[in-house]
Amino acid sequence: MTGQLTNLEQLIIAALQIDGRASWRKIAAVLDQPERTVARHGVGLLKTGAVSVAGMRLRRSTTLLRLECSPGTSRVAAEALAQRQDTTFSYLMTGGADVVAELMLEPEAVSNVLTTEIPATVGLVRSVSYPVLRYFRTIRGWRSGILNDVQTSAMGTEFTFDGTDLSTSGPLSDQDEEIVRVLTEDGRASVESIARRVRVSETTASRRLDWLLRNRRVAIRTLVEPASVNLPLEAFLWIKAAPGKVERLGQALATRSEVRYAAAVAGDCQIVANVTLPDANALYRFVTDAGWADDADIIESTMLLQARKRGGRLIPHS
Repeated sequence: MTGQLTNLEQLIIAALQIDGRASWRKIAAVLDQPERTVARHGVGLLKTGAVSVAGMRLRRSTTLLRLECSPGTSRVAAEALAQRQDTTFSYLMTGGADVVAELMLEPEAVSNVLTTEIPATVGLVRSVSYPVLRYFRTIRGWRSGILNDVQTSAMGTEFTFDGTDLSTSGPLSDQDEEIVRVLTEDGRASVESIARRVRVSETTASRRLDWLLRNRRVAIRTLVEPASVNLPLEAFLWIKAAPGKVERLGQALATRSEVRYAAAVAGDCQIVANVTLPDANALYRFVTDAGWADDADIIESTMLLQARKRGGRLIPHS
C-alpha cells in the first residue's frame, strides 16, 4: 500500500519507528490521543500492510551488492536476491546499477556467497561487492521527523538504538533462533504468543526476548514505504572522498532527515547513502546545495525504481 496517510497515521508510524513493540496505550499517551482511536488506526495500518513491524536477525558481516544485468533480466535478479534469507533489501535501480542489495552474513559464509552463489544469479553480467566498514545510519535509525523532541524521548526504551552498532558474537541456541523466527514473522508478537510457538513458559519467553533485544541479536524494524509519508523519490548516492574526510562526511549525512541509510564501505567509493525526498528538485538541492557535499569529491546518483524487499521483509507485488 502506498496511498497517502493521515496525519495521525503518520504520527503512529513515527512512534513505531522508535519502539515497534510499543503498546497502543503508550503511543496514545505520547501522542495525547484516545487509546481506542490510536489502536483502531494502528491495527488498520498493520492489517493493510501500510506499515509492518518485523524482527531481523543481526549478523557480524554486511556487504552491499551492485549488479549489472543483461537486458530484461533485472527483475529476475532482484527477485532471486530478495528470496535469500540473508538479504535485508533488494531494489531495482536506474543507471549503472540495475539491482542493489544488502546481504547480512556470518564471516565464514562471505567467501562462498560472493564467489559462488551470487555469480550464479540469472542474468548477471557483473557484480561489485562493497563490504560495510561502518554504519552512520541504518533504516532502523531513520525517523520521519514528524514527532517533536519530547515525544521522541518519551517513545524511547532501554532497547532503542539507531542500528549503527551491529556487532554480535557467537551462535544462538535453537530456542533463541525460534524466538527470532517468530519475531521475523511478526515483530509485535506478544510474549504469550512467543511462548506458545516456542513451547516455553511466558517467563522464559520474556527473559530470552529481553536478552536478544538487549544484546542486539535481533532488531525490531518498522517498515513503511517512503511514498506513504510524502517522500516518493528514493535514490542511492555513491560517494568518493579522500580518506581524511570520510568520517566527517558520514557524520554530516547522519544528521540529515533525508538520509535513510549511510555506510562507509570498501571499494571504488567510500560512502553509500540511501536518501528519500519529495521530488527531483529536492534531490538536486540536496546534492548541490547541502554543506555536507563540500567534503565529497564525486557523487553518483542512481534512482530506485522498485523495492522488492525492505528490512528483511518481502514487499507484495503491486
